[in-house]
Amino acid sequence: MDSDMDALDLENQIELEEKTRLINQVLELQHTLEDLSARVDAVKEENLKLKSENQVLGQYIENLMSASSVFQTTDTKSKRK
Repeated sequence: MDSDMDALDLENQIELEEKTRLINQVLELQHTLEDLSARVDAVKEENLKLKSENQVLGQYIENLMSASSVFQTTDTKSKRK
């Protein structure tokens, strides 16, 4: 009967080790997911910031072009054609 108990103990130990390994793997994957989610949020935030800066620069360029006589004469010549 001792051998039956030893076999059960061994099976229980193997099962426990497998469960522990799986739990550790799940926890590692959760941490990886958290890290990736934080990175995605940071990239989204940077993207919004860059879009905003792009709009400001675009408006600034438009204002410079409309104030410049060089661009106004070009516009006038192209309208005459």
